[in-house]
Formats: sequence, C-alpha cells, structure tokens
Amino acid sequence: MNTQAPLWQWQATDIAEAVRRRDISCKEVTASVLARVDAINPRINALTEVLTQEALASAEAADQLVASGAVLGPLHGVPITIKVNVDQAGHATTNGALPFRNHMAPEDAPVVANLRRAGAIIVGRSNTATYSSRWFTDNAVHGRTLNPWNDHVTPGGSSGGAAAAVAAGMGALAHGNDIGGSIRYPAYACGVAGLRPTSGRIPAFNPSSTAERSITPQLMSVQGPLARSLADLRLGYHAMAQPDARDPNWTPVPLELPVPAMPLRVALFRHCDGVPVHPAVQQALDAAAGWLEAAGYIVEEAPLPHFLEAAALWRTLLNDDGRRSIVAGVEAHGDEAMRRSQAYMLAGVPETDRDGFLDALARRQTLARSWSVFMERHPLVLMPVSWQPPAPQDEDIASAQRAEALIAAQSPLLATAMLGMPGLSVPTGVANGLPMGVQLMSWRWREDLLLQAGAVIEQAAGFTALREQPLFNH
Repeated sequence: MNTQAPLWQWQATDIAEAVRRRDISCKEVTASVLARVDAINPRINALTEVLTQEALASAEAADQLVASGAVLGPLHGVPITIKVNVDQAGHATTNGALPFRNHMAPEDAPVVANLRRAGAIIVGRSNTATYSSRWFTDNAVHGRTLNPWNDHVTPGGSSGGAAAAVAAGMGALAHGNDIGGSIRYPAYACGVAGLRPTSGRIPAFNPSSTAERSITPQLMSVQGPLARSLADLRLGYHAMAQPDARDPNWTPVPLELPVPAMPLRVALFRHCDGVPVHPAVQQALDAAAGWLEAAGYIVEEAPLPHFLEAAALWRTLLNDDGRRSIVAGVEAHGDEAMRRSQAYMLAGVPETDRDGFLDALARRQTLARSWSVFMERHPLVLMPVSWQPPAPQDEDIASAQRAEALIAAQSPLLATAMLGMPGLSVPTGVANGLPMGVQLMSWRWREDLLLQAGAVIEQAAGFTALREQPLFNH
C-alpha cells in the first residue's frame, strides 16, 4: 500500500485496515472519494446520483462507531457505489427506463442491506443500460457512460457505470448484477475485476417491485462485486453473500469449500467453431495459461460440452421469458437505441409456445449435467470474456450483421450465465491501448477456486487497474 497516495486511490482492504487501526477516519476517505467524483464524474457520467450529504453523514456515524470501540464490519469506512436497478431506500430504482424515473425504493434490497451492515459508505448510484438489457451503458433517463480508457469504446453493460466508477477511483468497490455478462463484460471493458457468483449465492429482491421476477431471471440473474484487485473483490463478495430471508433462493453453502486434490486441472477453451477470435484475445488466454501452469495448475486445451447450444438456449429462454415484461416495456417506453438493439437480439429466434418453452427449460438441465460431469475432471475453465476486444460504442445497433457478430462474440458470457455458473473476469494487461483480460469459470459454489486462480493471474500480469487520468480520443 502506498500511504502517500490520495485516499481515493486506496484499495478497500487497505482502507478497512487503516480505519480499524485508526490511522485514517471514515470521513477523510469519503471526502477524498467525493472530491474525485466531483472531478471525474461530469466527464464520464458513471454515477447518475452523487450522494454527498448522505455519504458524509454515514461516514460520521461510522467514525463514531470506531471511537466507541464497537466491533467493525469488514468494509467499515469503504466507499462503494450501488447500481441504479437495485433498491436503495429513499432513492429511485430507475433501471435506466423512463417509466421508473420516480420509482422510489421503500427500503434497501438485501445486497444493499448487507453492504451497509458490513460498514460500507455508499457514495453514489451507478448508471445502467435501458432496462439493464445492453452491453452498452446508455439510456434516455441518465444518458451515456463513457469508458475511462477510450470514449469511443463501450464501458460494457449493463453495469458499465459500476465498472467505469471503480476504474476511475470513484469508490473502492462497486455493486453490479449479471444475467448475461453484465458484471463480467464491463469489468473486461474497463480493466477491472468482476465476479459473477453462483445463482443463489447473494440474496436478491427489490422491495419496490410490483411483480415477482419470472423464472429465467430467477435462474440466471445474480448480484456481485467489481473492484480493482482480487483481494477487494473477495472482501466485497463475502460481505454481499450474507443471508436474507426475503430471497428464498439464497443457499447456505460455505464461502470456502474443501480444496480438490492438487494439482487442479484447468480446461483451456481458446477456439469456437464458426466464431472469429481476435489475436489479442488469444494472446491473453495463452499468457494466463502460462501463468497458471507456472503456479502448478495443469492446463489442458479442451472443448466445452454443448457450448454453442448453451449460448443459443440463453437467447431462447431470455427472449421468450421477457416478451411479456422487458420486451414489452422496451417496445412501449424504450429509447430508439434500445428498441433497435432488442430487435436485433430477437431476430432469428423463433418465439416458442408453452411446450417449447418448457422443453427448453428441461434441456437446460441436460446441458447442466454435461458441464457438471465435465468439471469433475476440470474444476476450472480458462476462456475468453468475449471472443473480441471491447466493442465500439453502439456496435449492437450499427447493423443487423454487426449485431449478430457481437452476439456470437459474447457466447462465453451467455452459455455460462444460462447454467447459473460463477465466473470471474480478470485483467491481463493492455492490447492496442485497451484493457484485455480473460474469464475463469468453475462449477456452482466454487467461487473460492476462481478467486485463488484469479489472484495468480493478477500477480503475474502486474496490471494497474486505476485510471488516474481518463484519456479520451475525439
């Protein structure tokens, strides 16, 4: 830790430790981060709402707890951001959609409550895509979020505001969620680490909801952290994963499980039939494979079972389940970019009838079984986040052909989300001036293996995630 660096640059682990030792106050670190937000957020629009007075009041209360000698939570005094599609008491859960501009949350969602109990200080609400349904972060309510590396490139979506904020030092940790890459792709695009936990690992529920989530989001959507280091990611993940009775799908599985027999086998997935692979993606995979081998892992190139079918099934299930909810909402109230993006996502995917949808759900179990058996031999998979580098802004609406190519490139995000698996996006460096990274996958509940292997890659890469001076190419 560089104790001479401004406090907004500090990692969450260092902030929490220094607060416990009383080397710094919660108010000092919060004020430093808020000053950084004031300087940078107007340029990149990562945060839709800056909670200056609320954050400073929370920091003052946190300092009083320190002075009292109370037991402190693992994130005590750590500034964080919350994505604007999750309930935070007294604030609008807009989800980037015009009908919800004033949709006020009556109480905190479970993940927000857990972060508060851990002592985190919420400094702002982060931007998302319209209805959180694009790999780009732009909407008619809050506008466009820019990538701190290059404003012509997506910051990812839908948690692009979260990734851009943490990459630019506007909070040591960020909250996001992921149903089809919405944590992992923004992390990849902005050069930070992002963890998609197992479905059921972190409790989820929006008290402001007027209807229950449908079956596909229940199976695939998760809450999770983004951070500039694997140590911070672990700290945020453990804090988020505490129980909450409002989510009956939360599962009490220990966060650390027995380590399988060493050395662990890693399946390297570096080719996909019919999908072009960018050289920078191949280079990142090869480098990460070498680093894991040097650390004692056995890395074996291997195809993944029913991979393209799993990605296609994600599209079938999500599109059909969403036709009466998000799809209808976008058609009625979405901005023009979102309507066009959705039209390309729906194109070529026939609408199923009742039996067809039930058959697709049943087929999901068959594919999950094949992956479960495969991962008995290979507890870890090393694969791309995307087969292509972070996409140019609005690539999904440039043309039908380019949209379909982008969807094909995102198959590593879709296949795994469809199965409810955990995944870790970890940076490996820079290629052609943009962040580059890889994805690690494990079977359900083995986030501990992901974080362990991710730390090996992080240390070997020696990559600095923080963007002190966002550089824009006009």
